[in-house]
Amino acid sequence: MFSIEVVHGESPVVRPKAAMLDFDGTISIIRAGWHPILIELFLKYLRETPQGKRLSEIELEQIAKNNIELNIGKQPIYQFYSLVQVIQKLEGISSDAENYLNEYYQSLFEIVRQRHEQLQNGLDPQELMVPGTLNFLTMLRRHGLKLYLASGTEEEFVRKDVQLLQLMDYFDGGLYGGQKDPSTFSKAMIVTKILRENNIIGTELIGIGDGHTETDEVKKVGGFALGVASNETERQGIDLWKRDQLIRAGADWIIPDYTDIVQIESKLFVR
Repeated sequence: MFSIEVVHGESPVVRPKAAMLDFDGTISIIRAGWHPILIELFLKYLRETPQGKRLSEIELEQIAKNNIELNIGKQPIYQFYSLVQVIQKLEGISSDAENYLNEYYQSLFEIVRQRHEQLQNGLDPQELMVPGTLNFLTMLRRHGLKLYLASGTEEEFVRKDVQLLQLMDYFDGGLYGGQKDPSTFSKAMIVTKILRENNIIGTELIGIGDGHTETDEVKKVGGFALGVASNETERQGIDLWKRDQLIRAGADWIIPDYTDIVQIESKLFVR
């Protein structure tokens, strides 16, 4: 469809010095399929509520998607805080958010386990990355950027994925993910940390992600937001739902992946 869709800025206003990258859907597709699993889990419980029984499947699905959308990019537990609230609004009796989270993980981790086994048995890690990822990360490092990985997925899980994908050495700024206490991690906190550690201003930061949370936080400080509307299932083309979320969050560019590395580099690092 297109390699780079310029939404706001043709290029960063100053030469970037650091980058914050999301992980799932931005680099890794190990967790591809999480979204339909989450929607179906929401629907399972919304259908059981007194008000939910009076709504159509289309109406219930829209309620589920709207609430899931609000928390994409945050730790998964926030999705289930939201589910608890929606169940109660529909006059249902909810369980604890942690119980829903554990049920979600049971379904998701079966997919993840299979993909981990594939990697351990010799699958080329690039088969489970957004196309062009290695060239993109190498290019950013070649231009002297310090790279930070910030993911809403729990840090222990992210660390294992990164190791299996053989990417740990790229993130010289560090790897940061969700914590058992959700209040101790957010992408806003990582943005603040990056600016402070590197003594840079917001315009010298690039944010790279496929969700609205990292995009929004980078734009708040004046950074440049590269939206990656990756199609995780087909590994080609644009995910139009992601594109819409990224544009609404203020992304400067939208790309499907990193395969057009020459154009990406020439526009990011204008000489």
